[in-house]
Amino acid sequence: MEKQLISKKDLLDEKGISYGQLYRWKRKQLIPEEWFIRKSTFTGQETFFPKDLILARIDKIMNLKEDLSLDELADKLSPLLPSYEMRKSDLIERNIVSPIVLQRFAGEDSDSYVYTFDKLLYFYIVDKLLQAGEMSMEEGEQLLQTMRDHFPKFAGKPCDLVFTRKMGVSSFALLSVPAELYFDGGVKLVSRLSVAECIEQLKGKWA
Repeated sequence: MEKQLISKKDLLDEKGISYGQLYRWKRKQLIPEEWFIRKSTFTGQETFFPKDLILARIDKIMNLKEDLSLDELADKLSPLLPSYEMRKSDLIERNIVSPIVLQRFAGEDSDSYVYTFDKLLYFYIVDKLLQAGEMSMEEGEQLLQTMRDHFPKFAGKPCDLVFTRKMGVSSFALLSVPAELYFDGGVKLVSRLSVAECIEQLKGKWA
């Protein structure tokens, strides 16, 4: 499965931004280094970007830059996990994660138990796929274990979660982005989620 790319020239033309703006945002880490993809073309080396990701990111920057400084934006958009914490009772009260997910996956914890951001992120991603109707509770257990075992290895680098099934057997994988994935004909891609986008969404629920 190949992500569609957009050239730097087409990106600047489509969004009406300058070369200087683009690279200033890169220096401020508003746009990840990994999204700048160098490819050989008939005119030489050119820079491309994952199209959906870069267009959504630039829209977000343009919408927020009037209200936030570039440093504040960088903190908001960073894939690094913040030091936020939240009690189980507050999670329920603010409906950040649905009660059924907390009951199933955090049922033994008291209402005063405090979760770190990474644990909240795992619950949030499970909840997201369950509410989309794409995953069973049993698969949720498998996803949680995948996140616990492998997400810390990325150490703040952006990654995608890939959820597949083959002959009724589900699998989860985390991969660095941007990356291209190809499957044999018997594999169904159920979902591919940007973990960085999930982090942004979860951060937004603290506001």
